[in-house]
Amino acid sequence: MEDQAASLRKLVENKKDPAATDVGKDASAGAEPAAPTAPRPLPKEGARIIAVTSGKGGVGKSNLTVNLALAFIAEGKNVLVIDADLGMANVDVLLGTSSKYNLLHLLDDDVVLDDVILKGPYGIRYISGGSGMEQAGEFTPAERSLLEEKLTGCGEMADIILIDTGAGIGRNVLDFILAADEVLLVTTPEPTALTDAYAVMKAYSMYAAKPNMRLVVNRVYDEAESLEVAEKLKKTAERFLHMDIGCLGAIYEDRNMIQAVRQQKPILEAYPSSLAAKCIKAIARAILYGEKVPVKKGWKSFLQYFLDFTR
Repeated sequence: MEDQAASLRKLVENKKDPAATDVGKDASAGAEPAAPTAPRPLPKEGARIIAVTSGKGGVGKSNLTVNLALAFIAEGKNVLVIDADLGMANVDVLLGTSSKYNLLHLLDDDVVLDDVILKGPYGIRYISGGSGMEQAGEFTPAERSLLEEKLTGCGEMADIILIDTGAGIGRNVLDFILAADEVLLVTTPEPTALTDAYAVMKAYSMYAAKPNMRLVVNRVYDEAESLEVAEKLKKTAERFLHMDIGCLGAIYEDRNMIQAVRQQKPILEAYPSSLAAKCIKAIARAILYGEKVPVKKGWKSFLQYFLDFTR
């Protein structure tokens, strides 16, 4: 019987072989994340909380987050983006803006929620996490209570809150994706991206009470490639993790995306008719109008989960 490492090698070596469908690897061997504190049951309420994550950096996670926000806004939704990629102000860079405040500033008595919500271009509202959230594990009970109190208002001003997490399976990333109602896992067809995506799937499956993770395959060259990657990751999750993971769609390789990043503009604004932009719009519609996803916790509960995890 093949072990998981051998089967993942088969994925890489036979990526174009439709028969090579059993993929798997214990990608997180030697790097098991610490088990988060089990959160207490909380009431349902509020905005739809979607965490966007990835196994490795550079796969287009933050770019997707910003452009999904624009697509949702175009559909009439009130959207708030929280840049939780700790220490990396990617949303600022992608929008060509800079933030005076980040989440940590809410611990100051004279700073209110409106101070840290940046009203960026194209109608996007976002909060920068900056390096401040790296100190979340050091918050006192009083500081956690203050953050929860000040951030509660986010759930009242948005229909959808997008959390742009960091990459990988670090404790801070797991805290965010476990607290969210829905998780979008972004990967590309490259071998390292697939391996790291599986590591995230494994870590998430270990601790999520009711897993709700869906896949987005970025930078594909044709439909066959996207279907192959999605099917193999799906079969891997079913076989080794006993978890169902669907695919929301794929984004085609598009040079316009590179140009948009250089211009510090979302591709939906810079090149709205481009192939990649059309793909992102289709993914946004799938999220909004596809299979109904009930709000399990809502924003206030997200805060309580996350702040419990950081104890």
